[in-house]
Amino acid sequence: MAAKDKKMRFGVVGAGKLGGFHSRTLSTMPEVELVGISDPNLLRAQMLAWQYNCVAYKSHEELFPQVDALVVAAPTEYHADIGVKALGAGIPVLMEKPIAHSEEGARRMLDIAEQKGVVLQVGHSERFNPAVVETLKHVKNPRYVTIERLGPFDPRVAATGVTLDLMIHDLDIVLTMIDSDVESFEAIGASLLSSHEDICNVRLKFKNGCVVDVTASRATMEASRRMRIYQQDSYLSVDYVSARLKIYTKKTPVITSLKDISVAYPKLERKQPIKEELLHFIDCIKTAKTPTPSGEKGLKAVRLALEITDKMRRFEVSASKAKESQESLSRSLADIGKVTKVMLEEGLKNAGIDKH
Repeated sequence: MAAKDKKMRFGVVGAGKLGGFHSRTLSTMPEVELVGISDPNLLRAQMLAWQYNCVAYKSHEELFPQVDALVVAAPTEYHADIGVKALGAGIPVLMEKPIAHSEEGARRMLDIAEQKGVVLQVGHSERFNPAVVETLKHVKNPRYVTIERLGPFDPRVAATGVTLDLMIHDLDIVLTMIDSDVESFEAIGASLLSSHEDICNVRLKFKNGCVVDVTASRATMEASRRMRIYQQDSYLSVDYVSARLKIYTKKTPVITSLKDISVAYPKLERKQPIKEELLHFIDCIKTAKTPTPSGEKGLKAVRLALEITDKMRRFEVSASKAKESQESLSRSLADIGKVTKVMLEEGLKNAGIDKH
């Protein structure tokens, strides 16, 4: 086999849910050889290694000499230490989101990646969702955006708040989509099922006048991931889960009936976001390009997420306090619901478009 056709040797750090997704995807890619999976729980790593025909390692340092590239899907608090070591060894890294659990940790990785000249990509896989990819082609100076990311509780991520765990996907998309800096924001959250916030609502105000309302919850039984974008002459409705996009556009300056509004349903090719992000990562390594979800973009999203988390703590109700005062918890939940409902209805009313 010619050197240029040689398969890229990949390793995965972390044998949890996300590590399993990456391992499965890598094992199906013809341009890749999955050589190893590491996890402090060697049995868990071995179970995945048997399944995908590779070697299990207890220590990620043992894996480093065997690979050309690395996916880090370990718990967030270990991202910076693992990333710094891997990048310092000259290994390109796809770091699962969030890039780190602190701004200082993220900055350490960025500095090492720059010094060593190696690729650092952040696993904001929603960037590769076909509906999001298509939506970004139609975004033109949005005035108002609403995003909701709701789903059931997963105990495996209880050590991280919903802002860093889930909302960060949407913060990354918003910061990519809106060509302006955040001027101010308001945030409220509550801790219901863990020691961190499990529901969060934030209103972001950008310097160019755009307003964005983002709600994330892991205390909701039914999953829902939607985004609505209101612009000068159009309205975009995005469903992340079904990968669907609807575009409503004014055909005339003055709307006299529904006939004056066109509705388009762009045909989207079914693609796996994780596979697409891995292909992008491989292409960036081969061509020395900067990834679209770069380390800098990952740092920007983490910085905003941490600011939101810090600010909303004044409103947050901890799980222990909730046990002591059910009445206080109910009031906080009611407040969050009212805030979210008012924000959404206000935006829809101003846009003159229904909620669907």
